[in-house]
Amino acid sequence: MFKIILFLFITVPLAELYVLIEVGSNIGGLSTILLCLFTAAFGGLLIRWQGLETLIAAQRELLQGGLPATQVLHGILLAVAGLLLFLPGLITDTIGFLLLVPSFRLLIIRRAMRRQQAQHDNGIIDAEIIHDDRRVP
Repeated sequence: MFKIILFLFITVPLAELYVLIEVGSNIGGLSTILLCLFTAAFGGLLIRWQGLETLIAAQRELLQGGLPATQVLHGILLAVAGLLLFLPGLITDTIGFLLLVPSFRLLIIRRAMRRQQAQHDNGIIDAEIIHDDRRVP
């Protein structure tokens, strides 16, 4: 796990720098900076709006007596999206905007839940044996 984090810590900034240089050479440096600022501001507005929707859905689920597990996971992914959108760079902005798409978040949540369930499913069936001591004539 440490190697993966170290790899991402090195490669993501280098990839971001490369993309920013390429985009900047095509549309100009000031336009690239404005684009990064715009994506952060627009993403912040979208996160606020979707965060409120997620909070309302969680409250609705609680009022109906359920557990808002899916809404909590949506909230976590929205927080990750917010972090990615406020980091300078176009790659992280793209991933952040993808996380703002509710169906994309739901896909990630379902895959994570399936993976979690598969890790805990070891083929054992939990059962209970009940002995009936009454004799049938």
